[in-house]
Amino acid sequence: QVQLMESGGGLVQAGGSLRLSCAASGFLGGLNVMGWYRQAPGKERELVATITRAGGRTNYADAVKGRFTISRDNAKNTVYLQMNSLKPEDTAVYYCNAEKQYSMYWGQGTQVTVSS
Repeated sequence: QVQLMESGGGLVQAGGSLRLSCAASGFLGGLNVMGWYRQAPGKERELVATITRAGGRTNYADAVKGRFTISRDNAKNTVYLQMNSLKPEDTAVYYCNAEKQYSMYWGQGTQVTVSS
């Protein structure tokens, strides 16, 4: 099993920045991809960014390209999401995600609120 713990959320004004962290623990064998999703009230959860553990290949949602950067520190089993130029529409609960071949794991989420 895998446990994920997010941190770094908070309240920020439009144009500001936040950095989210996700620390993974437990049995990490076969864990190939980690990423971030977000969900606003009344909306479906959507992909923000993903990164592979081997190679560090990244993928971003169009809405965050050029503003958000996902990175990882495999030695610490931690994934980061640097969020710059934040907009009110970025307001959501952000969830860390980890994927194995047959399983997906989720953190509890961290709230990001961007005021206008």
